[in-house]
Amino acid sequence: MAETLMYNALRQAIDEEMARDEAVFVLGEDVGHYGGSYKVTKDLYKKYGDLRVLDTPIAENSFTGIAVGAAMTGLRPIIEGMNMGFLLLAFNQIANNAGMLRYTSGGNFKIPMVIRGPGGVGRQLGAEHSQRLEAYFHAVPGLKIVACSTAYNAKGLLKAAIRDNNPVLFFEHVLLYNLKDNLPDNEYIVPLDKAEIVRRGKDVTLLTYSRMRHHCTQALKQLEKEGYDPEIIDLIALKPFDLETIGESIRKTHRVIIVEECMKTGGIAAELIALINEHFFDDLDAPVVRLSSQDIPTPYNGMLERMTIIQPHQIVEAVKEIMA
Repeated sequence: MAETLMYNALRQAIDEEMARDEAVFVLGEDVGHYGGSYKVTKDLYKKYGDLRVLDTPIAENSFTGIAVGAAMTGLRPIIEGMNMGFLLLAFNQIANNAGMLRYTSGGNFKIPMVIRGPGGVGRQLGAEHSQRLEAYFHAVPGLKIVACSTAYNAKGLLKAAIRDNNPVLFFEHVLLYNLKDNLPDNEYIVPLDKAEIVRRGKDVTLLTYSRMRHHCTQALKQLEKEGYDPEIIDLIALKPFDLETIGESIRKTHRVIIVEECMKTGGIAAELIALINEHFFDDLDAPVVRLSSQDIPTPYNGMLERMTIIQPHQIVEAVKEIMA
């Protein structure tokens, strides 16, 4: 076991998969000689050359289209979005091309590609650099969506995503890159379609993902002091959801709070609530509660920015209220 920062865990995953399979390559803005905006691809160009770690112009729609075409011919591109918000410029290529070509070609083409990069509310990055795109792409058929939350699952998930024969949107949080975790020396894979039970409990199910996993674990300290026993589940798989794990927890706790950094309107929690009511309504003893970010552009001001997203004390208050 070796202690590793999350951005290095992601780099290890890319390095190992590029060494394993010559079809894997990286492209994006500043991924080569600069090493990526958060150093996930640092020095990989020295090992694999400029054609497998390809610096692109500032043209997201163009290089995403190139990646789709490369995937159609059997290559396995990894796109790095310098900031995931920029990939809105490639929405057509991701949705109409990457997501649908396997179907519209009658199965003649597979689209094995990964679209990864930083997103989420950072430390005063402003509205356009604080996007949470998971809800934007959630309705697009043909895409798999995952969100890593620790160095351990980041590496295992990215390796699984690179090997998958479908387009995978891989969300990393800008504030989690320096998280440390002990990684095994041997190779491991984390499934793209499984949630992780972070803590088992019997009182209430906390469904969360990405950075909010850590807000839930912070809230846990206070909740345990006050005698509450919550179960915390890191969704990881945002499309498709792991309804089996979610359902098992609901049948035990009968109460659900969803904690997300996504916007409230049309967010991940909105879809989850619909599915929970559809599949597990009879197991609920209380309406599902969602704790989501406010539906406003993220302010630059640090205090206002903090007020737009859910904080640990709000999770504690929600647990108390649903258990009352």
